[in-house]
Amino acid sequence: MPKRTSPKDAQHVEVADDLDDIVTDKREGWRATAAKARRRQRRYAKQLTHELTRMARHNEDDA
Repeated sequence: MPKRTSPKDAQHVEVADDLDDIVTDKREGWRATAAKARRRQRRYAKQLTHELTRMARHNEDDA
């Protein structure tokens, strides 16, 4: 079973298209409906986007 997406994976994102490749739901096949799987994927993407903005702010503060 693949690992679940975590905010630590944000450091592997270089361009916005990488976000779709990194976001994975290890239980995608177990979801009751496709809509619930898409909803979960959006949640993972939102977590990574939030972490990316936090990292960017942190880098600006250090510079």
